[in-house]
Amino acid sequence: MQKRLEHFLERAMYASRWLMAPIYFGMTLVLLALAIKFFQELYHFLPQILQLPDSELILKLLTFIDLTLVGSLTVIVMFSGYENFVSRMDIENDTEKLDWLGTHDYGSLKTKVTTSIVAISSIHLLKIFMNINATANDKLQWYVILHLTLVASAFIMGYLDKISKHA
Repeated sequence: MQKRLEHFLERAMYASRWLMAPIYFGMTLVLLALAIKFFQELYHFLPQILQLPDSELILKLLTFIDLTLVGSLTVIVMFSGYENFVSRMDIENDTEKLDWLGTHDYGSLKTKVTTSIVAISSIHLLKIFMNINATANDKLQWYVILHLTLVASAFIMGYLDKISKHA
């Protein structure tokens, strides 16, 4: 009886990973929302392009890069998370397949996520520095502290991942 109960519980827990599938699919809706926001920004940006000063042009370009990085991060998390925690993706041979698909384990996924967050934070901080007069000194200090914390965290996580692979 105990063995059957144990078997049932193990199978149920293993099957529960499929609860994550709708969440990963929901990330496609997040990606769609991000794409809508990107094209909304582009729609407002293009008519003004000839009148914008260089500094505002750079700020707008940084916004587009920021949105693109967030979209790329969403795709990485969506595909890698699904493949690591739910099921391998069965993609036909005649269909274009991403080279990295199926190659990211949980450790490399964490590294990709943390480096992407640092890149997004860097762009945000650069945008703030480009318009430094609009930001109070105490807020600026907290932005820098937060960014340095993210950089340190990414470095530590990468280092720990590296030494755990060598151990």
